[in-house]
Amino acid sequence: MTGLTDERELMDRCAGGDRDAYARLYSGYLSALLKYIYLFTKSRELSEEIVQDVFVKIWEKKEGLLVVQGFQAYIFKIAKNHLLDHIRKEQSQSRFFSLTAPFSEACDEQADDDLIYGQYYQLAQDAINLLPEKRKQVFEMKTREELSLDEIADQLGISKSVVKKQLYAATGFVKDYLKRHGEITADMVIFMYFFLPI
Repeated sequence: MTGLTDERELMDRCAGGDRDAYARLYSGYLSALLKYIYLFTKSRELSEEIVQDVFVKIWEKKEGLLVVQGFQAYIFKIAKNHLLDHIRKEQSQSRFFSLTAPFSEACDEQADDDLIYGQYYQLAQDAINLLPEKRKQVFEMKTREELSLDEIADQLGISKSVVKKQLYAATGFVKDYLKRHGEITADMVIFMYFFLPI
């Protein structure tokens, strides 16, 4: 991409409606975003669709770039959210199909996938509920509310280093719990990647 100073200038210009600055940010991160999304979709066409949605979102909310600290972290967070939205949409469609379509081997396989995902999610929830209250609060503020470490520290009135320690301990506990109570598969690895912060 560009240096941090140049990137800051591009974000500020883009926030003011400068399409050239927007185009430079677009071209600077397009390839990296496509590769990131493709890791999970395995579809070039779908990856391109999601990335286009990401950049449309950035342009629609361009005024918010004035308070964004780093464009890379910002754009990958938006990409992650769009990818998760797509996954949830696919799961909803699959569940509907499994209820309305004739029974078939394909339906059985999809139902199994939905069941496995639900089991992973429930296992994660069980683990989270076993965390000490403060640790659970930090973990949920990070994973559900997607707050930064600084924001969590400010809201809870604790230091950033304490937030890190609590989050690290919570994440380790949840991962260990998932490994102990669920068979580790490729789906489990993807689940942990998306829903656990570190």
